[in-house]
Amino acid sequence: MGFFTGRVTFLRFHVNGPNQRMFGEEHIERLKGFEAGRSRIASADGIEVGWTAGDHILDTDFTLEKNIINDTLHFEMRVDTEKLPADLFRAYYAVELKALSSKNPSGMPSAKQKREARETARERLEQEAKDGRYRKRKCVPVLWDAKSNEVLFGATSLTHVDRVVSLFQQTFGYALDAMSAGRRAYQLAELHQTTRTVDDSSPSAFVPGVTPEDVAWIADESSRDFLGNEFLLWLWYNSEGESDTVKVADESEVTYMIARTLTLECPRGQTGHETITHEGPSRLPEAKRAIQSGKLPRKVGLTLVRHDDQYELTLHAETLAVGSAKLPNPPEDVTSPRARLDDRATQLRDLIETLDLLYNKFSEQRFGKQWQDTLPRMQRWLSREERRAA
Repeated sequence: MGFFTGRVTFLRFHVNGPNQRMFGEEHIERLKGFEAGRSRIASADGIEVGWTAGDHILDTDFTLEKNIINDTLHFEMRVDTEKLPADLFRAYYAVELKALSSKNPSGMPSAKQKREARETARERLEQEAKDGRYRKRKCVPVLWDAKSNEVLFGATSLTHVDRVVSLFQQTFGYALDAMSAGRRAYQLAELHQTTRTVDDSSPSAFVPGVTPEDVAWIADESSRDFLGNEFLLWLWYNSEGESDTVKVADESEVTYMIARTLTLECPRGQTGHETITHEGPSRLPEAKRAIQSGKLPRKVGLTLVRHDDQYELTLHAETLAVGSAKLPNPPEDVTSPRARLDDRATQLRDLIETLDLLYNKFSEQRFGKQWQDTLPRMQRWLSREERRAA
């Protein structure tokens, strides 16, 4: 079951509806009403989606015991894609065309014969496809947490986001809002009644004269998701220029390290992007040169420690998506299978809370008076001798 074994990957969504006191039979029945292979909810591109119960791609046996764990509702979205093999289509077309044009005096097929051969080949493939031989099935885990009223979708790619949002609303009647970097900043601003500050924000000039006013990968002018790129750069700066331990709002401390991978991209969309894989990628000279030339981080590998629990993950900037997160093992005294599942749900919540506390700390500085001091320090950090030498 996706979120309860191995590493976890997810995008976060806020449920636009009342908090669920608890999940029960009603939710199970709603999932059954849109189970994969039954409802045939297909988009214009012929892709069908539906829910599965999580054990395997054909599992539609939804039960309270299996799908409700520690105030979470766990299930999967199955994506069925019908893809006719192009090489077989070409083969059928060649066979049909040869048969149709065999008696032509010129030996060359006519335009009409080409059309007929193409239609016959496609009809033959579509007839074969009715038994499902060309259908590809893929499941993506989904977890709805009653405590936070958030949905986790087990992917970092946005490929199937529209499908899960639409299917979730049809099933449960609630819309989903993506918890991107900009959306999270607005949430925090609403708590402190400072939304105007977020509205008026624009990309920070970390490298004066080089950093552009717009970010190439954010097409929507109203989006503030560039704050995710600034968040990752702020983490990088703190780990080198200040401290790799941050005291957060609940008085706990988060110690972190940029590790394993680092992806940087030119915000102008001109000098491309680069991915650096190394035990400590941010310490390499090429990484320093990249950010000194104005590039921004779009994805980093992180190791986090809070309350003596260690997490390893990849964090995406604009979406705040989490990739391949390794959660702590359950305590040795947690031995029963059910207790281990409950502990896993708690560890997942703790990871999300840790990331939120770090982002909250950044937001407090970014939209507070401290930024007037922090931004110049980051600019000086980026203008050290390495940049002049480059």
